[in-house]
Amino acid sequence: MPKHINNLISRFRRVILFLIDFTVVCGAYLFTWMLISGRASMDDYLSLMIASCFLFVSCYSIVFYATGMYDSLWRYAEIVEFFRCAASSVIAVVAFVGITLLIFKERRIPRSVYALSAAFASSLTLYTRLTYRMYRNTKISLLGQKRRRVMLVGAGDAASTLIHELNKNPAQEMNVICAVDDDKNKQGRSIIGVEILGTTDDIPSLVTQCRIDTILIAIPTLDGKNRKRIIDICSKTSCNIKTLPDIVKIIADGKDLASGITDVKVEDLLGRDPVVLADEATKLIKDKVVFVTGGGGSIGSELCRQIAHIGPKLLVIIDIYENSAYAIQQELKRKYHDSLNMDVRIASVRDTKKMDMLFAEFRPNVVFHAAAHKHVPLMEDAPEEAVKNNVFGTYNCALCAEKYSAEKFVLISTDKAVNPTNVMGATKRICEMIVQNIAQNSDGNTTFVAVRFGNVLGSNGSVLPLFKDQLAEGGPITVTDPEIVRYFMTIPEAVSLVLEAGAMGEKSGEIFVLDMGNPVKILTLAENLIKMSGFVPYKDIQIVFTGLRPGEKLYEELLQDEESVRKTDNSKIFIGSPLKMDADRFFTDLLELKAIAYENDRERLMRKLKVMVPTFNHEIVEY
Repeated sequence: MPKHINNLISRFRRVILFLIDFTVVCGAYLFTWMLISGRASMDDYLSLMIASCFLFVSCYSIVFYATGMYDSLWRYAEIVEFFRCAASSVIAVVAFVGITLLIFKERRIPRSVYALSAAFASSLTLYTRLTYRMYRNTKISLLGQKRRRVMLVGAGDAASTLIHELNKNPAQEMNVICAVDDDKNKQGRSIIGVEILGTTDDIPSLVTQCRIDTILIAIPTLDGKNRKRIIDICSKTSCNIKTLPDIVKIIADGKDLASGITDVKVEDLLGRDPVVLADEATKLIKDKVVFVTGGGGSIGSELCRQIAHIGPKLLVIIDIYENSAYAIQQELKRKYHDSLNMDVRIASVRDTKKMDMLFAEFRPNVVFHAAAHKHVPLMEDAPEEAVKNNVFGTYNCALCAEKYSAEKFVLISTDKAVNPTNVMGATKRICEMIVQNIAQNSDGNTTFVAVRFGNVLGSNGSVLPLFKDQLAEGGPITVTDPEIVRYFMTIPEAVSLVLEAGAMGEKSGEIFVLDMGNPVKILTLAENLIKMSGFVPYKDIQIVFTGLRPGEKLYEELLQDEESVRKTDNSKIFIGSPLKMDADRFFTDLLELKAIAYENDRERLMRKLKVMVPTFNHEIVEY
C-alpha cells in the first residue's frame, strides 16, 4: 500500500473505525429485522425499525467511545482488548434494551430482535477486529518467507514475548517457524501460532525438516551446564546459533527485545555458571587502597572493573602501555564518574626506584600483580625480556609490598608454571618461588599468595581472538595440533575467583589453584566457532594444522607432581601445599639470573633457568 495512503489512514483512524462499526452494527440490526419479516408485516414495523436502529447504533457508538475502543491499536491487541470489546457490546445492548422499553411502550420491539441483533452486532464488531489482526499476521507471514527461518529453543514467557514483538514488526528479519521445549506438557501444542514440534534432542532432525537456518535459544535463565548441552546439540547443525539475554535487563536498558538477540558466544561452550563474589572478597577490597599492576591488560582491566564495582578507597592502575591504561581509565570514568577514586600511573614494574616511589606515595593495602609478558612464542625468542619483566618485576613489587606493609600481595600465575616447557612458564614458576620465599622470610605483616589458573577465553594472547580474525578474513583457521587441549574459563570468572582466593589467603606463601573444569580440545573450539558463525567446517572455512610451536605442550597441568591440594569453602578453589626450598640458595641464584639477563646472554640464561626450575623441560638451542 502506498505510503501516502497509509499516512491518510493513520490520520483518520478513529473516524474510519467509527464508520466500520456504524456499518457493521447497523447492518446487523437491519439483518435481524429481515429474518423476522416472514412472521410479521414490515409495513407495521417500518417506522419502529428505523427509530430503534438509530438508537441501537447510537448506544454502540457512545459506549464504544466511552470505553476507549477507538483508541486501541488493533495491530498490537491482546486478549484483554477482545474481552473489552465483548464487554462494551454487552453494555451497549443492555442500554439499548432499557431505553427502548422506556420509549416504545405502546409498540414493543419483538424479543427475537433484541437477542439476535445483540448476538450479530457483538460478533461482527469482534470479527472485524480479528480479521484485521489475521490480515496483518498473514502479511507478516508472507514477508517472512524472505526472512531467516528461525527455530526457538524454549516455549516459555521469553519466547512468547519475543514472538509477540516479531509479529508486531514485519521489518524484523526473523520468521519463527517452530519451537522445541523439554517440557512434556508442551509437546504438540502451540505458542501464539508457533507449533512446539519436539524436544531439544529433536533439533537436528527438525532443522532439516523445517529448513531452519537460525536457532534462537530463548531461555534467559538457563544454567551453564544445560546451555552447553543445548549448544552442543545445535552445533551438530549448520545453523547460526543465537541467544536471548535476560528480558528484565533488556527492558531496564530501554531496548526492544529483538535488539537484545545476540550470537552465542564460544564462552557458552564451557558450561560454567557465573561466580558470585563471597563477602570475604568484598571485605578485601572495600574502602582499601588497591594496586593493580598490568591494569590495562585483559586480566588486569577486568580486575579493575570488579574492584571498582566493590568500591575501593582508591584504585591505582599501573601499566607500561599507555593506550590500554587510558582505555580502562576512560571506561571506568564513564561508568562511575566521580564516585570512583582512581589514579593511573604509567610505569614499568622493572623500574625498582619508580615502584618504590609509587608504593611510598600510595601505601597500598592490597596489591594484585598481573603485569607480565605472557605470549609463549615471543618469549621463546626473547627469554631475557621474560626474565626481566616477569621475574624481576614480581620481585620488585613483592619487596615493595613487604617494605610498605601491604596487607595482601596476590600474584597472578598460570598453569604453564607447572612442569614448564617454555620460557614464559619457567619465569612464572620462579615468580611463585619468589612469593613463597619472601613469605617464609617476611615479618608477617604482608600475606603473599599466588593464584594459578589456565587459559582465559578472549584474553590478550588467547587463541580465540586469533580464530575470530582468521574467520573474518574467510579462513583458514590455524590449529597447531589436532590433539592439543587446554583448560579454559572466562575472564570475569577467572578474576572473580582471583579476588576470592586473594581474600582466602591467610597463610603466607600459599598457591591457590582454580578449578578449570574439563579440558577443551582447541580443534573442537575452532569447529564450534565456525559452526556458530553459520559456516560449515572444512567446507566453507578450512582448518589447517601448523604443528606445535616452540615450548608448546599438548596439554597443561595445574599441579606439580610433588604438590598436594586441599579443598576450600569454594568448590572451584583449591590450595596447593608450599614446597620446601633453600631460601639462601634461591636468592643467590636470583641475583645471578638477573646479571645474566641484563647481559642478554640467552644461552647462559636458559641454563640458569633449568637450574632454578628443575622441572623445566626445554631443549636448549643455540641463540
